[in-house]
Amino acid sequence: MRALHHPDLAAVDLATLFSALADPVRLSVVRQLAQSGGVVCGKFEALSEVSMSTLSHHLKVLREAGILRVTPNGSFRRHELRADEINDRFPGLLPAVTANLGISQTAGALA
Repeated sequence: MRALHHPDLAAVDLATLFSALADPVRLSVVRQLAQSGGVVCGKFEALSEVSMSTLSHHLKVLREAGILRVTPNGSFRRHELRADEINDRFPGLLPAVTANLGISQTAGALA
């Protein structure tokens, strides 16, 4: 499995994050990740809405915007929010987004 590029959040601007979060499917992915702490690719709820190839595109957009980190997990890839890093760079942004998605108890540094 080839390694994926994860941007340094110091180089990511707010417009890039907002652009990545401007899609309902990507917000659904962020909601699920915030609630669960991490998801393997084939287990995303968004697969009931979009095809695997479309979901892969959305996951790539989120990864390239610095919102999620992808790590190998056996023959699968695990997706997790970069909550601590995002909160360091943009304090309060991710908790505000997840609160807007109706998530009161969140994983990691979101609470």
